[in-house]
Formats: sequence, structure tokens, C-alpha cells
Amino acid sequence: MSYKLALFDMDGTVLDTLQDLADATNAVMVLHGYPTHSTEAVRGFVGNGALKLIENAVPTGTDSQKIQAVLADFKTYYGQHNAHATKPYAGVPEMLRALRAAGVRTAVVSNKPDFAVKALAKQYFPGLFDMAVGDREGVQKKPAPDSVFEAMRVLGYGADETVYIGDSDVDVETAKNAHVDGIFVDWGFRSVQTLRESGAKVIVSSPADITARILQ
Repeated sequence: MSYKLALFDMDGTVLDTLQDLADATNAVMVLHGYPTHSTEAVRGFVGNGALKLIENAVPTGTDSQKIQAVLADFKTYYGQHNAHATKPYAGVPEMLRALRAAGVRTAVVSNKPDFAVKALAKQYFPGLFDMAVGDREGVQKKPAPDSVFEAMRVLGYGADETVYIGDSDVDVETAKNAHVDGIFVDWGFRSVQTLRESGAKVIVSSPADITARILQ
């Protein structure tokens, strides 16, 4: 079928943000006197929002008040250093242009802090997304479908007209919970095995595959 609204995860799907996330995580670990982590370890920490990233990164048993302090420092640091190594995955801007040229609306729905989602979407994909939303107070994060429903409502499309594109088990669950079809990429932060075990039925290997699936 041909979809009218394509909603995209950000980290690991349209943007390779891993190195900047790892650098920011390790900067605040050092700041607070905690051990640092490899980039590959941080890959496993991301996908469920900044709070879960920090909970994974700090030593086991760290109290919640301290976690909040580390989180605040992380948001400050990442807000200032989120575009050093970050780059779009090859072919993603062209894919977005092709979808929009065909009349498909596009948006980002991410668990990344909302300020970063909006800034990075504007910086790396100017004019290529109709809206971009991230983690905000009072709105449940993915895999809750709240932000997907918000994007559908604001842009005026129903579940049968919408497809969600992501790279993680969280994204698979998000699509299920929103009752929309899903397309999942094999170049992101989770393995193909993890995607399959989560129930992903459509897994693609290039942005051009996304274009073909959406416009078929």
C-alpha cells in the first residue's frame, strides 16, 4: 500500500548520533567521578530516553537524586555538544526528498529530549520534516503511542495511512501500540536478531528500500 504519513525515529534511524551520545555520557561520568563506557556499551544504553541512558551508565545502586543530577548535567552538555560527530545516514536526505516529492508527509517521533530533536531536525534536515517531537514532561515516551498519535492528529492522518520507521525493539513496540505498520532498519543501534525477536516483519537495508516500501 502507499502511505501518506511517514514517522521516523531519530537516533539510529535517520541520524548517526552514537559518538556524540557516547562522548556526552562519558563527559558526565568523568564529571561525577564514575567509570566511563565504550561506544558499543552506550549503543545498548540508548533508545529509551535520556533518563534510561543515564540510569544504565551510572554505577548500580546510584540513588535517584544523584541520577537526576547526572541527567541534568548530561542534558546541558549534550545540548552544547550534540553535533560534533553526528551525521545523517547515507541516503537518508535523498529518501526524505523523494517521499515529500511524492506527497508523503514526514515527521520525527523520538525518545530523545525534545529540545535536541527539534534542533537536530532543523540543522540536518531543513525543510524535510513537517514536525519533530521528542521526550517532554507530561507525555509518555515510546513505546507508548502518545507522540505517534499526536503527530497523526496534528498532520491529519489515520493509522491506516501511517507508517512508523525505526531501528529498535522500542520502535517495534511503538508501532504495535499505535496500531500502525512498521518498517525497521538494519543499520541502527539494535541487531537484526533483536528486531526479529521483537516481532519486526519488515526489515530494510537502505534508505532507498524505505522509499520503495512506502511508495509501492
